[in-house]
Amino acid sequence: TFFPAVLSLPAGSSATFFCNVSVENDSELEYSLNWYKESNHSQGQKIAEISRNSLQTKTEKYVLTNHTSAFKMEILNLHQSDSGSYYCGLITFTPNKVIESNRSHLVVTAAPENTNPTEEPELEEGNPPDHIKAVLLSILLLAGLVVLLVFGYITVMHRRGDVQKPPSEMAPEEEKPTVVPVPTVDYGVLEFQVDQHAQVPFETYLITHTEYATIIFPEEKPVTPERGKKRQD
Repeated sequence: TFFPAVLSLPAGSSATFFCNVSVENDSELEYSLNWYKESNHSQGQKIAEISRNSLQTKTEKYVLTNHTSAFKMEILNLHQSDSGSYYCGLITFTPNKVIESNRSHLVVTAAPENTNPTEEPELEEGNPPDHIKAVLLSILLLAGLVVLLVFGYITVMHRRGDVQKPPSEMAPEEEKPTVVPVPTVDYGVLEFQVDQHAQVPFETYLITHTEYATIIFPEEKPVTPERGKKRQD
């Protein structure tokens, strides 16, 4: 028996068929298994062969593997020209006999477009992939955390400045009173000169006369004679 009965595969893929063999008292029977292909109802053409004692037969196009009474047959790198009917034929040597299996049909369709695995599928607009969404969300959370930290630092420093500020600086400044300069008089350094005219006898003074003087110096540049200077008559 040969199965599956029908296969429809795209170009570039591989097709796999199985051929089951059941022979009475086959422990000493020697046989080979041929694989045939029919195209456009023409006579079958032999394309591969494997013997009972072989584990595998491989060519560039076909691979036959012996699984003990079940043989797997593969067609590699399908082309549309591989479409057709396939079957297996059991050939015995003692006695000489040929037994053919049923037919299975293979249809190879055109290869799908954009089959290159390296090409990335186009993203729909407004639908970013999940990993980009995760990165954007992480950036937003990090930015919010930085803003909160800066705001908290400014608040703490502002409060600390209010606590450490002395009460005199926190109170409103009072207007300083206007300083009025007060004139001062130093009577100890006043000097008077006696008139140098002709001396009048002491007896002529009828009344003892004392004179006083008040000298006011500007506050900016006070002028004061030295206290240690000798007094003149």
